[in-house]
Amino acid sequence: MKDHQKHSKSFIKNHTKSLPTLALYLLISLSIILTFYSLKSLYLFPSSSRNHDPSIRTSFVGPRSGPGPALPNPEPEPTELGHLIFGIGAAAKHWARRKEYVKYWWPGGNVTRGYVFLDRPVYPTQPDNPSDYPTLKVSGNTGQFPYSYRRGSRSALRITRIVSEMVRMVGESDDVRWFVMGDDDTVFFTDNLIRVLRKYDHTKKYYVGSNSETHMQNINFAYDMAFGGGGFAISYPLAKAIEKMQDRCIRRYAPLYGSDDRIHACLAELGVPLTKEPGFHQCDVHGNLFGLLAAHPVAPLVSLHHLDILDPIFPYMTPAQALTRLKTPSKLDSASLMQQSICYDKVRNWTISVSWGYAVQIIRGSITPREMQRPARTFFNWYKQDDPSGFSFNTRPFSHHPCQKPYVYYVNNAQIISPDTNVTRSDYLNHRIPHSYCWWEDESPEKIHRVEVYKTIDPHKWDEAPRRDCCRVQGTNNEHTMAIEVGKCGEDEVMEPFQ
Repeated sequence: MKDHQKHSKSFIKNHTKSLPTLALYLLISLSIILTFYSLKSLYLFPSSSRNHDPSIRTSFVGPRSGPGPALPNPEPEPTELGHLIFGIGAAAKHWARRKEYVKYWWPGGNVTRGYVFLDRPVYPTQPDNPSDYPTLKVSGNTGQFPYSYRRGSRSALRITRIVSEMVRMVGESDDVRWFVMGDDDTVFFTDNLIRVLRKYDHTKKYYVGSNSETHMQNINFAYDMAFGGGGFAISYPLAKAIEKMQDRCIRRYAPLYGSDDRIHACLAELGVPLTKEPGFHQCDVHGNLFGLLAAHPVAPLVSLHHLDILDPIFPYMTPAQALTRLKTPSKLDSASLMQQSICYDKVRNWTISVSWGYAVQIIRGSITPREMQRPARTFFNWYKQDDPSGFSFNTRPFSHHPCQKPYVYYVNNAQIISPDTNVTRSDYLNHRIPHSYCWWEDESPEKIHRVEVYKTIDPHKWDEAPRRDCCRVQGTNNEHTMAIEVGKCGEDEVMEPFQ
């Protein structure tokens, strides 16, 4: 009994001494496990709960200086008039007359920038206001450059260098996007010019314009050259590239005729092609421009040239008076100016063409849209030949058939009649000229003295795929007045001629 008690006491004593050591081991093990799970929750599940807590902001504000994905660049503001600089080539001997063309389109104000480059100084005369046109400037000396075209003028050299001179004047400007070139007898429609240039990335090298209406002119110069009278635009990066090499370049092209073909030659060396926009019009034709304007391409009207050698665009007016008549519709709805719509009065068997803001034509019979959209040859070739193959676009003969000679109505006025909906009404009055006797039984348009065209202004017209507007004949209570609605075509609407 005593031995058993002695053995039990010895066992308890020995194991009691080991308890603190065992507890210490358990405590250390527990600490290690807790530490492991704390680190695991920190690194493997970083912010799943915090990201759902609306009181904690996780978005980054301000510039990023460290590594990570770059923030998207903000969209650049659209091109506006203040991003353009105009360079107009002119001669002092013609300036007194041709300044009227420049004054017609020049917007003025502190936003618009431009220069008229002359061969010698001229001074404003009363009642001239210097803000009515761009700043007058004498071109730099070009006596050091060769020119060998026998029937040409050395003024082509100084006009060619307008691009370089303006680049040097502007310097490293951050708000210049385009340099726009033209002649002193070029008329620009600046709202439409901006619409066209907005389509292109001004940070890239672009050369925007159009060629001649006459086949031989394009052959003599180039189909892929922007003719300077119709105007053209050069993006700022391309203008800087031209400035760096232009003086060397033009020394190589002494036999060329003009300034625009020298620009074209230098751009060929830079490898930059023409981006063609059909709204720039060189107008290398003679006579009456009516046929071309009444069937204008489906594109914004950007410019007109040679207005001093063409018939006035409205009859019985001077060129300046005719431009004044066009100014009201061009201010009201510049995007739709000259845009052609074609429709049919099937009750009276008439074909109707509306060139908005300019003219309306009513023709007996059914003429297909394919024919009506081709300009009627009211004009002659630049080389005075009435040859359809002489033009660089399709034309059709102006009808002299006594029953199909068009009745023409020219715009007289245009105004907004509903400011809430931007609905406009433009009035067109009959151009009274004699018409030969017609034996057809169809009703004659001669009883129509006035055409009223109703249209809603669409400032986003050119933001969509190009398409002609549709026109629809409306009923009226006046037998001498025709009412027409013009607007965007419906999904299934067709300009369908009658049989």
